[in-house]
Amino acid sequence: MPRYRLDIEYDGGPYNGFQAQDGQPTIQGAIETAIHGFCGQTVRIAAAGRTDSGVHATGQVAHVDLDRDWPAATVMNALNAHLIREGVAILDCRTVADDWHARFSATGRKYLYRILNRPGRPALERGKVWHVRKALDAEAMQAGAHHLIGHHDFTTFRDLACQSKSPEKTLDVARVTRVGEEVHLVFEARSFLHRQVRSMAGTLVEAGLGRWSPDDVRAALEAKDRTACGPVAPSDGLYLTGVDYEVRSPL
Repeated sequence: MPRYRLDIEYDGGPYNGFQAQDGQPTIQGAIETAIHGFCGQTVRIAAAGRTDSGVHATGQVAHVDLDRDWPAATVMNALNAHLIREGVAILDCRTVADDWHARFSATGRKYLYRILNRPGRPALERGKVWHVRKALDAEAMQAGAHHLIGHHDFTTFRDLACQSKSPEKTLDVARVTRVGEEVHLVFEARSFLHRQVRSMAGTLVEAGLGRWSPDDVRAALEAKDRTACGPVAPSDGLYLTGVDYEVRSPL
């Protein structure tokens, strides 16, 4: 039974998150329906991460086991044909070893949070960015983000429904840059807590607006208390941009 790695892009706006749910449109459900339409097989795919409702991806990764040894290009093209009316696309497909796992073989995940920082509301980017009208101080946000880098107890930035066994994570990258009218927040770690990125993004915006100082971000982290977190940023601006693996997966 050959195993295929799928690199996936999607607009999370129309979907109730990645994970399949009865009676709800999901990215996983759309892909599994496409697989059934292609080869008649009912399968459950495994992904590197389960993004929330409204969250987008340019670099999600999943794997699937198929009964027949199809050429990888055939699998990709057939799935995209069945996904033509969905906001989901397969960017790449390749065969991988039987013990390769999209989630458990991952060594890192990368997220981008996009903030449109201008008075005028978005038209073309509606649903793709968080619109913040007041001017943001990206340097103050970066100073606050610096306190988040490293191994910490991230209870403050952990959703109450998080199922992770431990609130401790190692954040490798927390970078804030201004790109024209946008402010981009990049976060990289081996793994994240539920809504950790959106919680950190919302808190850093408080520093950008001058409501918090960069040291207030540090104090919130050290509080290890969910009530010390700033407002949670909306899902619109969040993108899973990539998943790292120790070695390339093709056989």
